[in-house]
Amino acid sequence: MTVKEITLDDLKADIFIQEKTAELKKIVGEDAAINALSGGVDSSAVTLLAHRALGERLKTYFIDNGLMRENEPEYIVSLFKKLGVRVELIDAKAEFFKALKGLADPEDKRNAITHAFYKVVFGNLVKNSGARYLLQGTNYTDIEETVAGIKRQHNILEQLGIDTEKQYGYKVIEPLVQLRKQGVREIAKALGLPVEIYARPPFPGPALSARIIGEVSPERVAIVRAATEITEQELESSGAFQYLAILHEDRVTGIRDGKRDFGLQIEIRCWQSQDAKTGSPTHLPYETLEKLAGRITSQVPGVVSVTYNITRKPPSTIEAI
Repeated sequence: MTVKEITLDDLKADIFIQEKTAELKKIVGEDAAINALSGGVDSSAVTLLAHRALGERLKTYFIDNGLMRENEPEYIVSLFKKLGVRVELIDAKAEFFKALKGLADPEDKRNAITHAFYKVVFGNLVKNSGARYLLQGTNYTDIEETVAGIKRQHNILEQLGIDTEKQYGYKVIEPLVQLRKQGVREIAKALGLPVEIYARPPFPGPALSARIIGEVSPERVAIVRAATEITEQELESSGAFQYLAILHEDRVTGIRDGKRDFGLQIEIRCWQSQDAKTGSPTHLPYETLEKLAGRITSQVPGVVSVTYNITRKPPSTIEAI
């Protein structure tokens, strides 16, 4: 791997911002650039960094792929409007669900999302805008896990030998690629992003599709989205690095109103970590887990079982797929 990591100890946020701002100005020149904003700390930091460097020559889009948290697209567009950044919301739900239809293998799903995102959706946006560059918030851990063959992160392209200019018609710029998550948080904070953005738990690039074992459909996304909202409400004060809900593929036997209910299973994961390279399960109070299970099984239709993952990373990974 040719990218040299900047550790948290070596990171000087103000200098990093100055250098990357100058670098973006030099690379883009007088051309326009397109920016992919998802609302996570990585893409949010890139958005403000690029806005500082390019101003009105930056065109920022939020792609509503149908796989995001509850009300996430509208929330992020509104928040960045207050920060002086105009974000255009693109409805691409049909394109993504079409790409994911019939797929159950994790790598097949990631490849389908990569194609839908870079070729179908952003390919058309770039073509219509005339922009030559796409900015995105790839971080060091994304590259590390992909190159090591642990899991393919959908935003890793050049590092796998993919020529984006040839395949998609634009060059990808990754200003944060030398930083891990905690370093990105420091940059986001220094750029003036609010705490609800720079301190929010990591969220995968493939969004809720990375938290569905098996085929992804609008109905299954709705289930894991509802479980995610409850999980984030209940674990927000835990101080954990990341917490998430996963929808399993197999059905399990449950009981409702004295009758058999062959229903769904949600797995909860909650992690202590500094850099996402390693992690350990948070020792949550039993009362917290009990309340979480009670809310999910009573408020999310079809769910009859909630489990808690107690495996460290490695051998587990933070996200299920």
